[in-house]
Amino acid sequence: METPVESTRERLLNVAEQRFGEGGYEGTSLRAITVAAAANIAAVNYHFGSKEALLRAAVARAMAPVNTERRRRLDQLEARGGPSPEQLIRAFIEPGLDLVLRRGERGAVVARFIGRIAFDPSQRIRELYAAESDPIESRYLAALQSAIPHASPEAVAFGYVNMRGLLALHQSQALSRAPGVDDAEDPGKLAENLVAFLVAAFDRGLRT
Repeated sequence: METPVESTRERLLNVAEQRFGEGGYEGTSLRAITVAAAANIAAVNYHFGSKEALLRAAVARAMAPVNTERRRRLDQLEARGGPSPEQLIRAFIEPGLDLVLRRGERGAVVARFIGRIAFDPSQRIRELYAAESDPIESRYLAALQSAIPHASPEAVAFGYVNMRGLLALHQSQALSRAPGVDDAEDPGKLAENLVAFLVAAFDRGLRT
C-alpha cells in the first residue's frame, strides 16, 4: 500500500512534469505546482529542497527509461565489438521515438517536458538537463567517432548534434498530432526512415 509520503512526492513530480513542460521553468510558479498537486511549499522543501531540486528530480525520473534503454543497447553492441554507425544510430533513435509514439498520454507529457527543458533559454536549466543526458550521450558520441574513422571528431560531433535535433523535431511533430489521428505515421516506419536518412548523412556528409 502506498504511503502518504510517497503519494505526495509522486504527485509533485507528475504535476511538475506537466507544468514545466507547458510553461517552462521560469514560467511555472512553485505555487501553481503545489496547488495542482494538492500539496504545499513545505512538502516541496521536505521532499526536494527547492524548486530547482524538484525540476532536477523530475528530469532524472523522466530521462531514466530512455537512458536505461540506450545504455542497455550500447552495452550489448560494444560487447559484440565494433558496432556500425547504423547500429549506433538505431540504438540512439528508437528509444527516443518510443517515448512519444508508443507510450500514450504519459509518454507525451514526458516528451513535452524533456523537450522544453532541453531547449530552455536559461543556460542553467539546459545544464541541469545535460547532467542527466550527457553521461550516456557522450558514450554514443565516442562510439560514433570510433565507427566513422574517415571523419574528424569535430565533424562527427556536428552530425551528432544534428541527429539529436532531428529526433527532437519528429518528437515534437508527433506531440502536435491530435489524439486518435488515423494518418499518424507508423512508429516502425518512422524509425526506419529516420535511421536510413541519418546513416546516409553520416556516411556522405562527413567525408573529409
